[in-house]
Amino acid sequence: MEGMERLLEVVRRLRGPGGCPWDRAQTHESLVPYLLEEASEAADALLKGNPQEMAEELGDVLLQVAFHSVIAEEEGRFTYGDVEAAIVEKLIRRHPHVFGEATAKTPEEVKARWEDLKAKEGKKEDPCGLPKGLPTLLRAYELQRKGIDPGSEEGLRKALEAGDLEEALWHLVGLFAAKGMDPESALRKRSLKACRQG
Repeated sequence: MEGMERLLEVVRRLRGPGGCPWDRAQTHESLVPYLLEEASEAADALLKGNPQEMAEELGDVLLQVAFHSVIAEEEGRFTYGDVEAAIVEKLIRRHPHVFGEATAKTPEEVKARWEDLKAKEGKKEDPCGLPKGLPTLLRAYELQRKGIDPGSEEGLRKALEAGDLEEALWHLVGLFAAKGMDPESALRKRSLKACRQG
């Protein structure tokens, strides 16, 4: 038994008769905070660049996938095989320039096609087409990347002069969006630097 199946068997054992009381008590809903925490810790590890830490934290994220898959399996809703099949099918469907006849010469063309296909599939989560659970900083970034009320240096200057920090923050995120730089990752890196200095 190797790979993902080994992990699934361990989780099934933890949740089975004679398993771990804590693991057996968990539900999809109770595990949401852990999924968010593990994803955040994985992001930190990726930005630090330590291979051992990256592997460990990505493993914790993978555990969450296994956990939810086993719970759904117990409920007869879906299995890990369904999870894997869904992402494989999506990757193939959204890369027609690799698996089909379409062409895309730049990362920007690929991203635009991905968003177009996503919209055609009815994947819009809110009026702006963004997931409802997206962190606010990333939401502001993605909105401005889409050209929705983009910020500017002039807007930032005026907002700071007026003491309007909310507006200033919006325009600052707009400067990141204009350069294609993710402000969430930038701020995360800077926070890690502050922790090391402290």
